[in-house]
Amino acid sequence: MILNHLWGLYAHPHTEWHTIDERHDSFRNSLSHILIVALIPSVCAYYSAVHIGWSIGVGDPIRLTADSAFVLSVAMYLALIVGVFALSYLVHWMGHTFGADPSYTTSLELAAYTSTPLFMVGFSAFFPHLWFVMIIGLIGLSYSVYLLYIGVPILMHIPKEQGFIYASSVVTVGLVLLVCVLASTAILWGSGFGPVFMH
Repeated sequence: MILNHLWGLYAHPHTEWHTIDERHDSFRNSLSHILIVALIPSVCAYYSAVHIGWSIGVGDPIRLTADSAFVLSVAMYLALIVGVFALSYLVHWMGHTFGADPSYTTSLELAAYTSTPLFMVGFSAFFPHLWFVMIIGLIGLSYSVYLLYIGVPILMHIPKEQGFIYASSVVTVGLVLLVCVLASTAILWGSGFGPVFMH
């Protein structure tokens, strides 16, 4: 069932990871989970940018035109999905190095469920003040990393010590991937693909 492990990962993550390990989702269910949850930050950011406006500091809130916000929201949605698949590929590729032999579907499950708290941060866009979104984003990122550290040894069936090193490697490469995405975004904005602001 789509989103069936969501509450458990917040309420009792250790138990829920064991449940996920016992009853693996199909590739289709994992993909459906990603496609649905990735809508949260994209839709919330669109609504906020067009109808509420972002408060960066002093001055009036910054709002985007509907067309510009739509293009950026679609790009964000696609980037989030690609990011989860890239993370799952890293998890799968690194598995053999740490004595695990995960299927790609298991790797996708791990990536999908560990990314979920980060995607849920999208709801903070309904109060679009930079300081608030940054704090909630940091909490979401921290919990995603926490889920990764718990989930790796359980889903990969390896000792906790190896799981810690495995998860640390995934986090390190994931951060490098994030920096690459941010750099690409800056290059695109500088090339004329930036947002169009309302006056």
